[in-house]
Amino acid sequence: MITTALGYQVQKSSPPSAAAPLNSFHLERRGALGEADGAVPDDVTVFDDAIPAVANLDPALLKALRQAATAAGDDGVAFYVTSGWRSPAYQNQLLGKAVAEYGSEEEAARWVATAATSPHVSGDAVDIGHSDATAWLSEHGAEYGLCQIYRNEPWHYELRPEAIDRGCPHMYADPTQDPRMQQ
Repeated sequence: MITTALGYQVQKSSPPSAAAPLNSFHLERRGALGEADGAVPDDVTVFDDAIPAVANLDPALLKALRQAATAAGDDGVAFYVTSGWRSPAYQNQLLGKAVAEYGSEEEAARWVATAATSPHVSGDAVDIGHSDATAWLSEHGAEYGLCQIYRNEPWHYELRPEAIDRGCPHMYADPTQDPRMQQ
């Protein structure tokens, strides 16, 4: 685990080359960049309007997430938000941590976008946990317009309303392949 100077703990389940980097945040104490900037405490669901990372999501994305979460709940699956909306300052902090963790801007870009390009900063992306929820979304998400965008990030979902009729678009291998990240 990595502990930053501001006191956030980033939980990792496997080595950098194989898995999720900075997608699950647990507040250990309040720092300059906290919940108001998009840090997510434990056990936050898509229904937690008091949490800025949820409340500041694009309204259409949040509506689709809540509809899907309600249906998933009927199957005994809960959608936990591990990351949602983020302030530009928080996104920049995450990018800096990723560069330190992965050793280069190029490798970090496989996991964390700049504040100028991140769909989290605009409220257009959400990271969902646990594995049962991402498995449920993988199977049913297109019915709600919720699509996994990056093959290396099974937790990262964005709204693609056309997916309801046509299915989700082809996934990018990682964010470096996404033209939106080339700004």
